[in-house]
Amino acid sequence: MEPIFLAGFVDGLKTLGINLPSLLAQLINFTLLLILLSVFAYRPVIRLLDERRRRIQEGLEASEQAKRQAAQAEQEVQAQLERARQEGQAVIGQAQQIAARIQEEARQQARQDAEALLTRARSEIQLERDSAIAELRREFGGLAIEAAEKVIGQALDRQAHQRLIEEVLAESALGGDGDQQASRSEPSP
Repeated sequence: MEPIFLAGFVDGLKTLGINLPSLLAQLINFTLLLILLSVFAYRPVIRLLDERRRRIQEGLEASEQAKRQAAQAEQEVQAQLERARQEGQAVIGQAQQIAARIQEEARQQARQDAEALLTRARSEIQLERDSAIAELRREFGGLAIEAAEKVIGQALDRQAHQRLIEEVLAESALGGDGDQQASRSEPSP
């Protein structure tokens, strides 16, 4: 005996056109199909989706890391450019210092050369002057002897007269008083 409730339920299903054994067979088939699909299709698809999600996540992480590395590389490039600029400024500064030192050395060398040239010119002028004075003394002495010979009308002892003239010239070079004494000490003709 079936319970009344179940008998009414089975009759209600029959009126709807539903066959209970067929429904149970379909439910069992559906459950088996669901289990088979879960084992053979759903889990591999889930694994593929998980794998794909993992690869996408790795790609995103790699992308983020690449961005960080690019930013770091850019900072390093900027730092290297700054160092290179500073080194360039230092090289320019050193070159300017070297140029200034070379200019100063050239100026000092030019001053030294000018001083040496001036000293040499002065010594040459002094030698020329001394030579000219010596020449003038010789000529003056000769002229004085000739003049004295003409005045006296006779030839004097040339060596004695030359010595006398040189003494007079030496005294005149020492001061004005020597000229007066020399003229007094000359023998009268």
